[in-house]
Amino acid sequence: MNRLRIATFVSAHYSYPLPEGVVYAPIIMAKNLNEGLNNKGHEITFYSPGDTQIKVSKIIGKELLPLKQDGELSILKDLEDKVSDMGKINNLWDQYLLSLMFQKALSGEYDILHIHPADRALPFAKIFTNIPVVYTLHDPIFSWRKEVYQMFAADNQYYVSISNSQRNPAPNLNYIGNVYNGVDQNLFSFSEIGGDELIFTGRLKKKKGVAEAVMVACQTNRKLRLVTTNTYESEYYKNEVEPYLCEKIKVEGFIEEKLIASYYQNSKLLLFPIQWEEPFGLVMIEAMACGTPVVAFARGSVPEVVKDGVTGFIVNSSEEDKRGEWIVKKTGIEGLCEAVERIYAMPPEEYRQMRHNCRKHVEDHFTVEKMVDGYEEVYRKILNIR
Repeated sequence: MNRLRIATFVSAHYSYPLPEGVVYAPIIMAKNLNEGLNNKGHEITFYSPGDTQIKVSKIIGKELLPLKQDGELSILKDLEDKVSDMGKINNLWDQYLLSLMFQKALSGEYDILHIHPADRALPFAKIFTNIPVVYTLHDPIFSWRKEVYQMFAADNQYYVSISNSQRNPAPNLNYIGNVYNGVDQNLFSFSEIGGDELIFTGRLKKKKGVAEAVMVACQTNRKLRLVTTNTYESEYYKNEVEPYLCEKIKVEGFIEEKLIASYYQNSKLLLFPIQWEEPFGLVMIEAMACGTPVVAFARGSVPEVVKDGVTGFIVNSSEEDKRGEWIVKKTGIEGLCEAVERIYAMPPEEYRQMRHNCRKHVEDHFTVEKMVDGYEEVYRKILNIR
C-alpha cells in the first residue's frame, strides 16, 4: 500500500490521567496500531494529551502535561469536585488538539484522520466535510450515542466496529469495516502446560462480572486469582464481592502489562462472566494467546471471539436470554461451574490440545498484524471512495 499520512487522535479520557495501575484497551490498541502502521512505512502523527510512549513519526500533546492536577486542583478536597474539574480540563485538552489536527488537515498535511473515540471530533468533522475521518468505536453504542452519531452524520465520516455484535443497536451507521482488536504475540507468549487456578482480570465493575467469578470459584472449590482495580472501598465490592471471598481467592490490584502474561500462562482458565454487551473483551485474546482457555457468558462479542468447545466454553447467562445452542446446556452460574469442571476434568493431552487451539485461534484472527492490515484496508476503501 502507498505511504499514507495518518493523524491519530486519542482522547484524554482514554490516555490521561489514569487511575494507578489501570490500562485502558483503547490506548493499548491505538498504540499498537499506530506503531504497526509506522513500521510499515506510513507517516503517523499521534495526538494525545497523555504521556504516551509510542514509536511513531511525531507526537503532539505531551506539552500539555503541566496542566495535570498538581496545580489548583490539588487544593480541592472533595473528590467529586476533582473528578468534575479534571473532566472539564480533559475536554478542553481534547478540543485543543482536535482543532490543531483539523487545521493541519485543512492545509493538506494529512491524507486521513483516525479518531479514538468519535464523540469529541464529530462537530469538527461535520463542519470540514472535505476531510476524511474514520472513528473506531471502542464502547457500546448506547441509545444516546446512536442519536448523536446520527445527528452529526456526514459523508466524510466513517465508522469501524470492533465486533459485529457491537453494531446491533445502530446497524445503519456509515460503517466502513469491522476490525477486531489484536494482541502482541511477543508480549503474550504461549505456554502449553498452564496452571491449576482460575483467573479473572478486569475492572472492579458490576458489568464485568467480578462477583460472579467469585461465586464460581466458591461453588467449584477452585483457587481464583482476582486481578482487578484496587478501589476496594466501592459499595459494589463491599456488598457483592467481599461477602463471598474465601481463603482460596487471592485478590490483587492491576499489575503491569508485562507481568499479566505470566498470570495467564500459569492459569487453568480465564473466567469472563460479563453482565453487559461487551464490545470486544481484550482479556480474552490475551489469555488465549498464552494458551489459556476462556469460560464466558454468551454476551456481546463472546461468540465471535471464543470457539465453543475448542478454545473454551460459552454459556448462556440465563434461561430467558439464550444466545445459542452451546455444549454446556445449563445457564447462569450453574452453567459456568459446569464449564469450569469440564476443563479441569480433561485428560492432559486433551487439555494441552485446547491450549494449542487457543494460540492458533489468536494467530489466525486476533494479532496486531491482522489489526494493522484491517485498518490499512479501511483507509484504502475510504480514499478510493473519495
